[in-house]
Amino acid sequence: MIDRTRPLRFATFNLESLGTEKEPTAPLSERLAILRPQLQRLRADILCLQEVDAQRSEAEDGDVHRRVEALDRLLEDTSYAKFHRAVSLGLSGRRPADRHNLVILSRWPLVAWESLHHRLVPPLRMSLATGRPYGSETELQWDRPLLRATVNLPDERPLHLINLHLRAPLAAPVPGQRADGVWNSVAGWAEGFYLASMKRAGQALEARLVVEELLDLEPDALVLVAGDLNAEEGEVPVRILRGAASDVEAPALAGRELLSLTRSLSPEQRFSLLYNGRRSLYDHLLASPSLAGRFIRCEIHNEALYDQGALPTGSPHSFHAPVLAEFAAGESAASSS
Repeated sequence: MIDRTRPLRFATFNLESLGTEKEPTAPLSERLAILRPQLQRLRADILCLQEVDAQRSEAEDGDVHRRVEALDRLLEDTSYAKFHRAVSLGLSGRRPADRHNLVILSRWPLVAWESLHHRLVPPLRMSLATGRPYGSETELQWDRPLLRATVNLPDERPLHLINLHLRAPLAAPVPGQRADGVWNSVAGWAEGFYLASMKRAGQALEARLVVEELLDLEPDALVLVAGDLNAEEGEVPVRILRGAASDVEAPALAGRELLSLTRSLSPEQRFSLLYNGRRSLYDHLLASPSLAGRFIRCEIHNEALYDQGALPTGSPHSFHAPVLAEFAAGESAASSS
């Protein structure tokens, strides 16, 4: 029986290349022993995961499949094992990618889901300033899709989820400017960093256009954008996604702003990543006004977060902290208090 009065718990967590087959990493058993208690502590009804790698298998007919077997092992003996699931597809659109898939786990059935890659924003063809040979061009494509899903909440209202993992702030390849893992020039690196920022902002735009589609159909839609945005709140990708009234400067459009739920926390608590002592908030939960009306509280489980710059490659930990938001079921937090 569904408890229609219990608060609803939605969370996001970057699992840091769970199940990778390409990088030096700790044994899966060690990773599961650390990550499983973190998931169980969340007690989430809906969980958006990033960096779930898929393992290769070959069918009798010779066709290659990829299944998220490491995730299956992580979820064993937890309530999440029985949750409904959507997994993003690789760029071929046929099966999960080998690396960094997005996953949505939901206590309630998925009404619809979509793995979306350049449906609303086309790839950008660019001439390069530093590419070799001179006049080289590149086509900017997102590194991975975004994952959109809809579930019906216990009060029968649809909740629209967008699980997102934007490009990291690391320079993208530039033809002729990198050899054996080393940049040939600062100019080449600078253009690669510029290309990476374009990818990050461009996919944020595509996600924002998905939000616009949803709000066009249902102005008071319950929308949650969750994931690792590889950007802090004041940076361009997050500002594109939020569409804050102070940025848009159009009072008639203020109802389309997405609210950053982590802003309810004190500045001392508001971080999900540590790197060489610097605290950053890269993992976000952004809610439409109707969903924010049900918001109760936010948590970032960063008490035991490890410094990414202090541990060797192959650590069993995720360097991201889970972020959780709690919502009133079926009515606003204000009216239920």
